[in-house]
Amino acid sequence: MRWKAILGFGQGDLPVAYCCGVCCPLALDPMATPCWQVEEFVVSAECFQCNAFQLKLWPVCNPTGYVEKINCAKSKKDEYKSCRSVAVEERLFWKFEGTVLCLMVVFALLVISRQRALDRRASEKVRRQLESV
Repeated sequence: MRWKAILGFGQGDLPVAYCCGVCCPLALDPMATPCWQVEEFVVSAECFQCNAFQLKLWPVCNPTGYVEKINCAKSKKDEYKSCRSVAVEERLFWKFEGTVLCLMVVFALLVISRQRALDRRASEKVRRQLESV
């Protein structure tokens, strides 16, 4: 009989392996898994932008270019976690809103011009029908 392990997540999003229908929690390597993924934490420094040195040195800076300093409750470790800047998110939101507004105006003008063309075509048809009578 072969043992087939299927990796997944159990309660609390902890990694587990399912072997022959039995759930076995995986041994977590503390160096591989950040403490904020397995325990509760408190943000000790708000989200800030990484400088050029940090971008090259810290892998957590790569996804967004911003990090926040956190303190894990059980282990009392200070770590850095990638985060999304509120200012950047707000700027992206307003860009999106502006794009949607511009598209709305363009499509409204297209609808109005199409409606006028259809109205002209219908009145031409009615005029031709009245002339033929």
